[in-house]
Amino acid sequence: MIRGFNNLKIRTQAALVILFAIIIAFAFFELLWMNKWNICETAEGLNLFYTQMNDKSFRDTLAKEALNYNIPESEDDTEGVKAIQPFFDLVSEYTGIYIYDLDDGMYITGRYAPAMDANGFLFFFNIGYQLTGGDGEFVQDFPLEFANGTAEIMIYDYERTLFIYPLLFVCLFLSISLFLCIILFFLNKKMRQVLALNNEILTMSAGDLTHMVPDFGGNEIGILARELNHLRESLSDNIQKEQESRKANQDLITALSHDLRTPLTILNGYLEVLKLKRNPQTQEEYLNRCLKKAEDIKELTDRMFEYALVAEENETPEITWLSSDFIGQCLTENCDFIRLAGFTPSLKLPDTTGVLKSDKTMLKRIFNNLFSNILKYGDKKHGVTVTSQLQDTDFIVSVTNLIKDEASQIDSNHIGLKNVDRIIRMLDGRMTVTQEKKRFEVELRFPLQ
Repeated sequence: MIRGFNNLKIRTQAALVILFAIIIAFAFFELLWMNKWNICETAEGLNLFYTQMNDKSFRDTLAKEALNYNIPESEDDTEGVKAIQPFFDLVSEYTGIYIYDLDDGMYITGRYAPAMDANGFLFFFNIGYQLTGGDGEFVQDFPLEFANGTAEIMIYDYERTLFIYPLLFVCLFLSISLFLCIILFFLNKKMRQVLALNNEILTMSAGDLTHMVPDFGGNEIGILARELNHLRESLSDNIQKEQESRKANQDLITALSHDLRTPLTILNGYLEVLKLKRNPQTQEEYLNRCLKKAEDIKELTDRMFEYALVAEENETPEITWLSSDFIGQCLTENCDFIRLAGFTPSLKLPDTTGVLKSDKTMLKRIFNNLFSNILKYGDKKHGVTVTSQLQDTDFIVSVTNLIKDEASQIDSNHIGLKNVDRIIRMLDGRMTVTQEKKRFEVELRFPLQ
């Protein structure tokens, strides 16, 4: 029920709260006012105020003193009326007392309550009389025995107005206060929600995007809180993506720069062989290889500049249909190069071929990185085993070599292997690295179509 109330619009909530406050305040006032006489009697019992007509000793005094006075014969009996005046002084200034004939009920004499002649009390009484419908005016009539007979006594007591009418205003004040407290509680709750949103905005402006905005229901403040929370999440995601994009771009440029070193090293090796002029019949072949490596370098630099300019979040492979023989060519070329560097490679290629969808440049980068690691860390005293085979739906390439002793002392970031792992995953393949003491083996799996 509370959750349903919180999902209402603020205007509807305010209307319901006002209606609820009116009902509660009215019920509270009625409860107090219906028990006004019980409160009055309690106040009299606590001596907070005094009423003659509730005082039994006064009634006894009135009956006793009446025996000392004669009832005037009529209203025109001036002497009799004057003689009985001291009897009227027995009642307070807030009490009027009148004598009527017991047989015919005709008015004989009496005295008006003196307090009614005071403008202040009369004004106060008239207001209270209108608001309460006459509550506070206490009327009693009873027979009273005088020296010369019995007469009907009518008493109008206004002493209770001194308590009942202030009680009315106290009840009104308490009821209105209760009404305002309910309204102010509702407004205070909404203000605290607004202040909470203000604090959340200040927190976000300070750069903290991890703090979740509280849920304030389905009203306008709740909707604003949810939208603010979505904004916080969007900003956090955008900043994180921007950071990841910047890092990915930096890593990509670093990887491409690293990939440039291998063809440059191979090109440098071929040029040194050509410079020695030891085998003139192979010069044309080496020149063709130099041109091919220069073409690879140009392709890599073009791609590096392309990604540096556009700052792409991820490198996208250029997928084409390829024969597995292309991988065999890459393996043959790299084995020839490390052979020139003093290694003894053993290459085994499958008799059959397969078809795969891949990126030529990325395949070259994969094998350039692998054989570049062999040049850096491989032991020339031991052979390098390179095998490839078609197995089920994969084309598998395995490269095994031994690590030279001084390689363990070299501090490496393994950029080459990281590049290979990243690129082969982009081509939907996978890499497995196994190292047992000095033996190092890398297995690559390319999916066949």
